[in-house]
Amino acid sequence: MQGNTQKTYTVEEATRKLEQYCAYQERCHDEVINKLRGMNMIPQAIDVIVGHLLQNNYLNEERFARSFARGKFRIKQWGRVRIVRELKARNISRYNIDFALKEINDSDYLSTFNSLAEKQWEIIREKNIFKKKRKLFDYLIRKGYESHLIYEVAENLSGDGF
Repeated sequence: MQGNTQKTYTVEEATRKLEQYCAYQERCHDEVINKLRGMNMIPQAIDVIVGHLLQNNYLNEERFARSFARGKFRIKQWGRVRIVRELKARNISRYNIDFALKEINDSDYLSTFNSLAEKQWEIIREKNIFKKKRKLFDYLIRKGYESHLIYEVAENLSGDGF
């Protein structure tokens, strides 16, 4: 085995590579910085490249947050709580998180939540009604839905109080 043979990049090469990386799909600042660190770029070069990507609109945190919220809701059917948690984990500002949540229409949100809850209720094979409701609750909490909505739907699906 040889020593460290990782490719080194000039600022220009790294910039082109990151332009492609950002053009392929929306990225947040953290993803771009981690990618550059993985390429062994020095902090000054990272600052220059990130500045270039921001100036040329390859990198836009608001656009990333909005796209992330839309996609995770539509494709993975995540709730607002999970979307907010995941955006915070990516160091997205509160302002951009609030903006991103506006991408989710309230009636779509409730209809997705209700159909997800009903589908899961049918899938859960549990005779004990309390255990069944607990499993539904745990599933919907993991998906990132608000507990007051879950209690309400569990009551309606089971035909009694939680």
